[in-house]
Amino acid sequence: MGWIIFIIGALGWHIGMFGMFKKAGIVPWKALIPFYNTWCIVQKTNIRKVWFWLQFIPIAGQFITIWITIIFTMHFGKFNLLHHTAAVLFPFIYFPYLGFSKEVRYVGHDVVKRYEKPGSREWIDAAVFAVVAATIIRTFVFEAYTIPTESMEKTLLVNDFLFVNKMSYGPRIPQTPLSFPFVHNTMPFTTTTPSYTKLIQLPYTRLPGFSPVLRNDVVVFNFPAGDTIINLPDFGSKDPYYDVLRTRYNGNREALMAEYPIHVHPMDKTDNYIKRCVAIGGDTLSIKDGRVYINSQLTDLPSASQTDYEVETNGQMFTEEFLVNDLHINPADTKGQIVEYSGKPNTWIINMTPGELLLARKQPNVLKIEPLFINEPGNTFPNNPQYLWTRDNFGPLYVPKKGSSITITPQNIDIYRRLISVYEGNKLEEVNGKFYINGKEANTYTCKYNYYWMMGDNRHRSQDSRFWGFVPETHIVGRASLIWFSWEGGPRWNRLFKSIK
Repeated sequence: MGWIIFIIGALGWHIGMFGMFKKAGIVPWKALIPFYNTWCIVQKTNIRKVWFWLQFIPIAGQFITIWITIIFTMHFGKFNLLHHTAAVLFPFIYFPYLGFSKEVRYVGHDVVKRYEKPGSREWIDAAVFAVVAATIIRTFVFEAYTIPTESMEKTLLVNDFLFVNKMSYGPRIPQTPLSFPFVHNTMPFTTTTPSYTKLIQLPYTRLPGFSPVLRNDVVVFNFPAGDTIINLPDFGSKDPYYDVLRTRYNGNREALMAEYPIHVHPMDKTDNYIKRCVAIGGDTLSIKDGRVYINSQLTDLPSASQTDYEVETNGQMFTEEFLVNDLHINPADTKGQIVEYSGKPNTWIINMTPGELLLARKQPNVLKIEPLFINEPGNTFPNNPQYLWTRDNFGPLYVPKKGSSITITPQNIDIYRRLISVYEGNKLEEVNGKFYINGKEANTYTCKYNYYWMMGDNRHRSQDSRFWGFVPETHIVGRASLIWFSWEGGPRWNRLFKSIK
């Protein structure tokens, strides 16, 4: 549908320009040659020649081309905001009107020079320029992002305000370009009203970046399992549709849809998540007793990562001073970082970093501290009873990379099902134990994209790849680079302008 609209738009634009060139005294066929047509407009309207060359700047150049065509419409006596809006949003209709309407004539450069723009229009143009410039920066350079959950603590804290660098891995061309400015996927002051329209959807395209995604990068990405959501405030990505479908409806989509409103997001409009990339395409990942192994090599824990420990004391809990100053836990609002373990007397579950663990071991009231492993199979990726994987003991699992060939079997199909059918857009069928991809029998598949494995630094309080699997390169937004502000009852001054590692 998107390509059909694009073709119709391009045809309308060039047909209109053909008529406008003829009225302006320019040889009409020149309107049909890309870029040469804007060169002719620049010459005819006495625009400085440098603006023609600035069109070749990636992304921003497209807006310069639009500006050049607006100047051209002014030479047809069209100066008001309504006409210029039509030239921007509906050129495939408006330009044919200018080019072939008997009521419109070319008035020339002298009329444009005598035109005086009213003060109100100056303000409108300034506002439009600000919105366009900010949108370009937000879409292609960097975007502000706020940490909503505790999944990355204490590397990142709730209400840390970040800059996400989109140039690092290369900015994406918006796949859903018609949307309300400065918001992601919902309208301001709502949690369920989409901020975009699916009328135009473009294929995935990424411009060149400075670096590929590397292990240990802190990455913002579109939630892969967020393409379909239950469109209510208490669900969305908090309680994903696929989890609800599997655990509460036993895969019965009709029953779920009869009870809840369902919404399907385009890929670039699923919720933004932030995690650490622990494995890249081509890696084999294993998790053993909470420690991550990549290609059989133990990886270092991030210095600010947190995990749960069983802390047995002599009956006395830590002092408030120690909790606040050393464990950085607010006794009035622990956010679940410390809870009494009902299964054992005088034992607490405390969420700590490696450095905080060393301090806790030195306290005189501590008898024993042991890691708390969560080994309840059944709720982790790929949600198949053949795989008794848990969040602390997982894998081994191969992370596919672009060009790699994976063997598909009845035993592993649940690992690669969404990769083949959703992320890479193929029709996958199973008939009598055999697999058919786009109508052809297959027992192997060659991947089109690179894939990544993302995990939160707060390992026992993170919804991450352990629960929903791979993150394809198509979903990568950018690298989290800088904390520019932080707030908890007041500014956290020690976190301002802190780089993210």
